Amino acid sequence: MHAPQLPQPSWPQAYPDGYAVVDVETTGLGRDDRIVSAAVYRLDARGEVQDHWYTPVNPQRDPGPVWIHGLTSETLADAPLFGEVAAELAERLSGRVFVAHNAVFDWSMLAREFARAGTVARVQHRLCTIVLSKALALPLPNHKLESLAAHFGVVQQRAHHALDDARVLAEVFRPSLRQAAADGLPLPLHACRPLTEWVDAAVPRQSASAGYGSTYRPMSWRPSRKRPACPYPNPGRLEAGGRLVQGMRVAFSGDTSIERELLEDRATEAGLHVSSSVSRLTSLLVTNDPGALTTKAVRARQLGTPVVDERRFAELLGDVAPAPDVHG
Repeated sequence: MHAPQLPQPSWPQAYPDGYAVVDVETTGLGRDDRIVSAAVYRLDARGEVQDHWYTPVNPQRDPGPVWIHGLTSETLADAPLFGEVAAELAERLSGRVFVAHNAVFDWSMLAREFARAGTVARVQHRLCTIVLSKALALPLPNHKLESLAAHFGVVQQRAHHALDDARVLAEVFRPSLRQAAADGLPLPLHACRPLTEWVDAAVPRQSASAGYGSTYRPMSWRPSRKRPACPYPNPGRLEAGGRLVQGMRVAFSGDTSIERELLEDRATEAGLHVSSSVSRLTSLLVTNDPGALTTKAVRARQLGTPVVDERRFAELLGDVAPAPDVHG
């Protein structure tokens, strides 16, 4: 007689068919910085590892914080340029959900490299393991990768080495994914649009509400620039149900479906003051996760700073009131 078949746990039909768990090491954190190494673990629909891939990348510049990633100019001298590995990397990402720890950063760095190489990766959505761990209410002291690894008993061997960080992330993502499935939790997916080299002075207007299954369009990227000083006085905080007014100080926190720099550009062009921190002078904070433990979100709660999500901010940007003392 055959042993009775145990019932298989249900799996949400809406969950993706596969994932690409990614880690990149870079010359820095700015939008003009370059990638020095990249790793990808491809996982199936239930988080099982299918294969992995790693490459160092010659950034054609100083490699930046060698004391963190360990990749010196000498080590990278004979490494391929990003353009030489772009096609293979894009193929490994194609059709999968892009998973990373602080996914908006890793995706932005890769998307800019693809743009410089004149190609794109066909990735529609990204998933941030920081956001997922918050959604699962995991009892973590903080949201560093090392804390997530310790929670699931995963041993880090070479922290800040792209291949080992990607391995660790793949190993902690699998139980996270299964817990989310068991709880019937919708995965926190964000639209993951490719970038194109900046060719027009106007920032394209796009909806902040694009969601799962939406058709994505290329977004534009340009090298960083120093933002001009806001010419308008600060009129104070955003009032409930009120309009944005030129001169208001706006801060951003957390993952966004539209690249952060483009949101900041739109705010600047509308006459708002983009702030890198939250203070008593901040008019509003834009975040999709108001309960987060980020410094800005915590500070906003302490000060009672008005908070709006990305979708609402996009709506408010369509009707910004002129500064009264400038325009009369």
